[in-house]
Amino acid sequence: MTINALVVDDSALMRKVVSDILKEDPEINVVATARNGQEAIEKVEKFRPDVVTLDVEMPVLDGLHALGYIMSECPTPVVMLTAVDSRSAESTLNAFEYGAVDFIQKPSGNISLNIADIALEIRTKVKIASKVDLKKLGFMEEHVKNARENEGKTLPTKQKKQVIPKNKHHARGKIIAIASSTGGPRALEQVIPKLPGNLKVPVVIVQHMPAGFTASLAQRLDVQSQLTVTEAKEGDVLHAGHAYLAPGNYHMEIVSKESGGVYHEVIKLNQNPREQGVRPCANILFKSLVPIYGANIVTAVLTGMGADGADGVEEIKNAGGKAIAEDEKSCVVYGMPKAVVQRGLADSIVPLEKVSNEIVRMLNSSGD
Repeated sequence: MTINALVVDDSALMRKVVSDILKEDPEINVVATARNGQEAIEKVEKFRPDVVTLDVEMPVLDGLHALGYIMSECPTPVVMLTAVDSRSAESTLNAFEYGAVDFIQKPSGNISLNIADIALEIRTKVKIASKVDLKKLGFMEEHVKNARENEGKTLPTKQKKQVIPKNKHHARGKIIAIASSTGGPRALEQVIPKLPGNLKVPVVIVQHMPAGFTASLAQRLDVQSQLTVTEAKEGDVLHAGHAYLAPGNYHMEIVSKESGGVYHEVIKLNQNPREQGVRPCANILFKSLVPIYGANIVTAVLTGMGADGADGVEEIKNAGGKAIAEDEKSCVVYGMPKAVVQRGLADSIVPLEKVSNEIVRMLNSSGD
């Protein structure tokens, strides 16, 4: 079946480039293009495309407001195209709340040299978006209202008491490890804020996102959560009640280091080659936990395309750890959790809204 796509961008060059990329796939037809958000709305209503690629920054009507209208009045799968800066990163995260399926980072510098690097990504994400059940995107009108009221404002600083235990020895203690990809930013907003603020273990997270976006996601999760949530940095010592989000374009591992006779678990970052086509890679994080935490790992694999995480979960399971998989009904894309389930690795398969409770239940069932 042919996928009809609408390409929206204020740059004539980008409209042509994206259109040409999509037309290279015989399964995709570019039914129309638009120069701004207002034209996008008109052409969505006229052509009823299967997927829209939508630029964030545009004149007349920007991508975010156009998206809000499309998802409330004429629901259509949308993949956002965005540049890399703090404002675009925040707009992209808002777009997920409006109901966007995914986003693509625009090439920087010489477009002709860089566009080939993302051509496959564009085609793949458009094809995946065309199959998404829009009901799973959870568009809510209050997100549009709140975004409009807060447009141009920075996120508020949350006042919270951070309790960092002195010389807390996490080796042979417990840890929560979470992986997500497509649909993950929204999924994480349904999991991390629901974890209790007095959590006695650290949380480590891999969300497939490029550099420049994970800092904004961590800040947003921190505002929403009782836990402290930060983008992980090289040498960070893990503490209970603190969630660490792997930075975009870096693999994250946990290692145990001795200092003054006390062992601490520390974050190590690297830019080794991509694995499973991604960096950060959940498998790398999960596997690094096994020698330190063994059976005391609770992992949750959430929505996302591909199979990243399954190999790491297998090693965790072999060490006696526990695994939770998000169920198919609540996943935006049932790929990563499916790989865990199909290999018989999931101790529990639950809808997204129950993942945080299941994590706490598993921690408590083993005495913590």
